Amino acid sequence: MSDLDNPLIKKGMTAQLATRRARIAAGEKPLGWKVGLGAPTTMQKLGLAGPLVGYLMQRALLLSGSTASLKGWLRPVAEPEICVRMARDLPGGATADAALAAVKEILPAIELADLDPVPAVDNLDAVLAGDIFQRHVLLCGNMRAGGATSGLTSRLIRRGAEANRTTDPEALTGKLTDIVAHVANTLAAFGEKLAAGDVIITGSITPPLLLEPDETALTHALDPIGEVSVSFSRE
Repeated sequence: MSDLDNPLIKKGMTAQLATRRARIAAGEKPLGWKVGLGAPTTMQKLGLAGPLVGYLMQRALLLSGSTASLKGWLRPVAEPEICVRMARDLPGGATADAALAAVKEILPAIELADLDPVPAVDNLDAVLAGDIFQRHVLLCGNMRAGGATSGLTSRLIRRGAEANRTTDPEALTGKLTDIVAHVANTLAAFGEKLAAGDVIITGSITPPLLLEPDETALTHALDPIGEVSVSFSRE
């Protein structure tokens, strides 16, 4: 069964996109899209063929170096990611090659999420309706043209020390061009469109990082493009 035939995914995406449309109608500005739960072991556990798709709003965007309040969050997590910005619209029926041709640039990102409820096979509708735990996104001010990831090294600095380094930032997420095509095709199936100027955060390069109460900052460097950082408060 295709993910698009899963009744829980249909229900959750319909509710999620209805909320997005209502927020835009009320005056909020859209930013783009996100994918979640796309690591191979996670997809296998949840019976998914591809990552889930959610949305980003401008009000969720924080400048690199900002402080994010985690007050009231139940299971705060951070995810170092690669962000894609689209140069042109990408309609349904997209291939990886078409996706690559439609990408304008890539840049490092961090997503902050509150992992509640814990995802399971039987609550994917609630996970989607809640926009896959999305709370904030931070984007680097530096970017590299095109969608190729060759020559990139992702470094995660946690508690003041390098906690992860990889020269294959697509190892856990899958190929960026496949993700972009997947987002375009999923949106088309639900009456939406991946549009020029949209950004997509393409999934966590590491397993999601559960933020401990004493953690105060995190940095994601995507060499040689640049880095993005965030500080945390509990107030």
